[in-house]
Amino acid sequence: MTTPTPTPTVVLVHGAFADASSFARVVPELLADGLKVLAPAVPNRSLTGDADYIASVLRAIPGPVVLVGHSYGGAVITVAGAEENVKALVFLAGYALEEGESLGELQGRFPDSELASALVYTPFPVAGSDEPGTDVTVETDRFPAIFAADVDQDLAAVLAVSQRPLAGAAFAEAAPVAAWKTKPSWGLVSSADRTINPDVERYGYQRAGMTTVEVDSSHLVMLAHPKKVADLIREAVRSLATE
Repeated sequence: MTTPTPTPTVVLVHGAFADASSFARVVPELLADGLKVLAPAVPNRSLTGDADYIASVLRAIPGPVVLVGHSYGGAVITVAGAEENVKALVFLAGYALEEGESLGELQGRFPDSELASALVYTPFPVAGSDEPGTDVTVETDRFPAIFAADVDQDLAAVLAVSQRPLAGAAFAEAAPVAAWKTKPSWGLVSSADRTINPDVERYGYQRAGMTTVEVDSSHLVMLAHPKKVADLIREAVRSLATE
């Protein structure tokens, strides 16, 4: 008699300039399937610090996890996905880093997207240091077109003024591990992405040997095409049942 595979928890990791509400249209799809879902807040302070935080969330979850990362969240799950209970990885318009590689290094291999000319740099105080950190955000008036061109524009305007900044230090920090080397992985390319050059996404996914799909979408594919995103996550979930 075979033991039934435990129902996995899908953990949704948001990226830079966004928060967990970016998954608001995907979560109901997954809950309707009877899946357990968790969408934690990522500090967006440093790659290893953010990955350590997400890893602590994962360790508190009993049973298997399908770990999903959007944009910068892809870099976070590249590292945090090494946790033992993570059984599959799903990258959404995301960075799939190689071990020892930084966001800046991967992105630097390709022409800049429109995002590069729309970034705003703002100092913030760092506890215990006389040197400030640097928060990176997107120009509010350019955010909708660059980040969310095919999302309802009233919603895009709200997202533009409620950005969760990313600390500039995260761009230069190397990934200490690449979980996709040992975990089955899926990748979604947003082919109309103006935030990350789609070729950056394609390159990372192909290098990792991922199962890859392309969607004609802006960067915020979870809000623009939630059913297609949910379908890719479902594919990863189903893979666990065949292990």
